[in-house]
Amino acid sequence: MHSITLRPDQPFDLDLTLSCGQVFRWERGETGVWSGIVGDSQIRISQQGRTLMFEGADTRFIRTYFQLDEDLPGIISSIDRDPLVHAAISRCRGLRIVRQPAWECLASYIIATCANIPGIRRRISLLCRCFGDRITGECGEWYTFPSAEAIAASEACRISECRLGYRAPYLKETARVIAEDRGWEARIPGLCYDDARRDLMRLKGVGRKVADCVLLFAFGKMEAFPVDVWIQRILQTRYPGGESLRTYDQCSRFGRSHYGRYAGYAQEYLFCDRAALTGESREDQVPVSQPER
Repeated sequence: MHSITLRPDQPFDLDLTLSCGQVFRWERGETGVWSGIVGDSQIRISQQGRTLMFEGADTRFIRTYFQLDEDLPGIISSIDRDPLVHAAISRCRGLRIVRQPAWECLASYIIATCANIPGIRRRISLLCRCFGDRITGECGEWYTFPSAEAIAASEACRISECRLGYRAPYLKETARVIAEDRGWEARIPGLCYDDARRDLMRLKGVGRKVADCVLLFAFGKMEAFPVDVWIQRILQTRYPGGESLRTYDQCSRFGRSHYGRYAGYAQEYLFCDRAALTGESREDQVPVSQPER
C-alpha cells in the first residue's frame, strides 16, 4: 500500500473526481475504496482527509492521472468569472480533471454519444469483456480496455453484440485508422486547439463533442469546452442572453471566450453541479450527450 499526503493549499476530492462522469471504469465500494482499471493496471484507491492510500500503481502515476501537481487554486481563480460557476466551484471543491489514456478516452466517448452514464458503463464493460484481456487480483476479475488493434481485427457483428448500435461500425473504422496511424497520440499535443480538433474529427464517430472531450480529458487541451444537453441547458437558461446560444459551436465558443484558457475546468464544475443549476436530480433519466448540430 502506498500513500500520498496532499498539500493543504491544493484541494482534491477523490469521490467527486471519479463520480462526476468524466471516467467510466471506476467503482466505489461500500468502504469508500475505489477500484478501477487503467491500462493494464488494477488500482484501488481511497482518501482520508489529505491522505490518498492506493495500490496497483506507483506515486508518479497517481499524481499524473489525477493531475495533482496542477495549481488548482490558480485554475479556479482564472475561471471564477460569474455567480453560477462560483457556486459550482464552492459546491464541488477539490474536483480535478483526470488525464486519461488517449485511445481508451477516444473509444469511450464514441460509445458515449446519445447515452446516459449507466448505459455508457454497461457498453464499455461489455466491450472490455469481449475484446480485452482478463485481469484477476484483489479487486476481483476485471478486463483491460481493448486495444485499437483488437477492435480493428474483430468482426463487426461481434462489436455490435456489445449493444453499441449504430456506433459499432464507427468504432471499428476508427480503431483501424488509429491502429495504422502510430503517431497520432504524439501528434495531437503539438497542435493548437483548432488543428487538434480538426485532426480528431476526421475519424468516424468523432464530432465536435467527442473531439472536445478527448482533447480535454486525454490531451490536456484545457480550453476545450464540451457541450452536452446539461451544459447547453445551463447556458441557455441561466446566463444573460443565453437563449441565443442554439448550436454546439455557439455554446462552445461562448465557453472558451468567457472562461479562457481553462474553460474545460469551468465546464466540468458546471456539469458536476448540474442538479443544483438545472433543478434536475437523476442523471440516469437524461442523456449526457446529444446529436450535434
